[in-house]
Amino acid sequence: MRLRHALLSVKNMIKREALPPERRLGKDAVTALVIHSCFQFGASMSGLFLNLYLWRLTQDLAVNALYNLIVFAITPIAFAAGGWIAKKRDRMVTYRIGIVMIALFYLMVIIAQEQVPNFYIWFALFNGIAAGFYWTGYLVLQYDVSTDANRIRFLAMNMVMFNSAGLAGPALAGFVIQRNDGLQGYVIIFTLAFIMFVIAALISFRIPMVKSHHKAYYLKFMGLVMHRNRRWLKALYSFFVLGLFQGLMLFLPNIMLFQAVGREDWVGYLGVFFSSLTVATGYVISRKAQKENVRQYVFLSTTGVVIGAGLLLFGVELWSVVLFMILFSICNPLAINTLTSYYYRLIGSLPLKGQLRIESVVMRELFLNVGRVLSIALLVLFASDLESSIMPVILFVMAVLQYLLVLLIKEKGAEQQTERGKDRS
Repeated sequence: MRLRHALLSVKNMIKREALPPERRLGKDAVTALVIHSCFQFGASMSGLFLNLYLWRLTQDLAVNALYNLIVFAITPIAFAAGGWIAKKRDRMVTYRIGIVMIALFYLMVIIAQEQVPNFYIWFALFNGIAAGFYWTGYLVLQYDVSTDANRIRFLAMNMVMFNSAGLAGPALAGFVIQRNDGLQGYVIIFTLAFIMFVIAALISFRIPMVKSHHKAYYLKFMGLVMHRNRRWLKALYSFFVLGLFQGLMLFLPNIMLFQAVGREDWVGYLGVFFSSLTVATGYVISRKAQKENVRQYVFLSTTGVVIGAGLLLFGVELWSVVLFMILFSICNPLAINTLTSYYYRLIGSLPLKGQLRIESVVMRELFLNVGRVLSIALLVLFASDLESSIMPVILFVMAVLQYLLVLLIKEKGAEQQTERGKDRS
């Protein structure tokens, strides 16, 4: 009887927690999450250690910075090309091309091995094009498989699964690399990543292509749209500001961690810990976040990141790097999820009733990557050495600039209330 009572209690609790139908995810949404998880498992093993691979081979932060600068500089061009293919054919065509190209990229890394630094510019160009195609397809797919009612939940679940897949990847990679002589462990990890990307490409065929008669590519008219829709333009500026900080965070933390601990396996284990914090944050967002609170969420997340970056000003030591990454892992998902959901809602308000979603994704990536390139260029010019005292200052300044996001985003209801207040006064 007690067991039956306990089961009934659990059943009733699940019913209370059950989501309304409009917030539940559809079949294609779930499949998209599975594909992206496979991609992330491979990327978390390989991407995490690719910068360390370059660092081990060159011991030159400038090479890592220039590699990432080239990747981010070429990505918007790839986004524009991928958007054209998505409009003329389908977003799944662009998506699959991106997955296959990323798989080929790591196959070339496996073949080149220790010769990668000699051709790092070409590797960066190929990686940027592959990433541009992949993310064009996936960002459009995110919009297509979600709705205004369940988009925050979808993006939060995407974050949970993305980082859950990333939990095992860094630990496995660090374990393998540490137990193989020289750089052989890196080659094994890149091989496993190649296999995961092939699996992701195969699963992608479970999502059907959608026939559309709207094949015109309106990218050349987006300047006019920006001029007429100031709210959307401010949202694009917000991604430029986000890119200023994100450009540094996509490669610098792992190098700082490696310098602090001196072992790849510990970098991997710490990556697991940081990803687990992001998973927990993503789960809370999926259950609690409300689309009306975008400015509050961004303010809170920025404050946490600024406090963490401020710790590095006292010295780039193990304690300061770890505390910074803890705060970043908790706060950054809130900002990313909030901005992305906010931007997708704005896409629905643009002319032609959703036909500009591909062009909007391309423009978002352009502004984001201009910010990334600018911050990395500043790092190369003023702090191309980890020992430089300017490096944590640049990181801190870019973190403080994230407060501009609060000024750049505003929900429509809040705007209307502001206008009414002006009228009354």
